Amino acid sequence: MLRLSKLTDYAMVILTCMAKNQDNLHTAVDIAKATGVALPTVSKILKALLKANVLVSMRGAKGGYRLARTAEKITIATVISALEGPIALTECSISHQDCGQVSGCEIGGVWGRINQTVFNALEAITLADMVFPAHTPQEISIPLSSLYRRV
Repeated sequence: MLRLSKLTDYAMVILTCMAKNQDNLHTAVDIAKATGVALPTVSKILKALLKANVLVSMRGAKGGYRLARTAEKITIATVISALEGPIALTECSISHQDCGQVSGCEIGGVWGRINQTVFNALEAITLADMVFPAHTPQEISIPLSSLYRRV
């Protein structure tokens, strides 16, 4: 089963909260109160998102965090990568160095195409789609034929 970590799930909760008031600065304390996510966890997530340039911060008494770009320009793939690292369904989707089977593997290319299709789906959904789900299509269709194209 593929599953994102709780930190990534919480990051989406935090970002959707911030996206509802994109122009405002948000403090870690305010975010923790608004989302119910523990303050140490909020702080850890904010630091990771800041490092990945998803957020910007302002120091000082009236400081806080805000989105680095509009919610329409922040993709779910960007958020996942900021907290989980590169999106990869299998180890060989990133690198063949850790696989002892690479020399005789006949399915690595297929995994690469599957990984790219999943990445493209996550790249097609933005933070704005998460905040305003009524604007999101009911289904996201990924044609199976895209998995079988020869490169």
